[in-house]
Amino acid sequence: MKKRTKIKILKYIIGLIILIIGYFYYGIDYVPEDLYQIQTMQKGQKEAYYVEQWCKENFGKREFVLLDKTRVDCLTKDYALEFDFAHKWAESVGQALYYSKMTNKNPAVVLILENPDDFKYIKRVQKAQSDIKIFLIKAY
Repeated sequence: MKKRTKIKILKYIIGLIILIIGYFYYGIDYVPEDLYQIQTMQKGQKEAYYVEQWCKENFGKREFVLLDKTRVDCLTKDYALEFDFAHKWAESVGQALYYSKMTNKNPAVVLILENPDDFKYIKRVQKAQSDIKIFLIKAY
């Protein structure tokens, strides 16, 4: 085989590998479940139900009031946590970062997943703020 043909084949293979990696990294929203703490809870509840259950199990203080009268959903020894349904991921990131600064705790969000498609929002949180801790509640 000619050297030129080998180079074309090699470029094709490398391009195909890059395309496949890009598809899996950006194209699908696969998130390995074993990377996150996932608690399964009753579906169809209001956010307050999940805050109450999760916070109690993790020895946190619910509705911790800050000096400016804002409320941290749950404050634990290590984290200032904001709870939200997964589709409201951006809102939860902003609030968790603010509560973290105000309490000198690490920022964390608890995303409430209402269906398997909600796993896509985890990647969005990771890309928006890579050092934020993510906990998951599976409510479906």
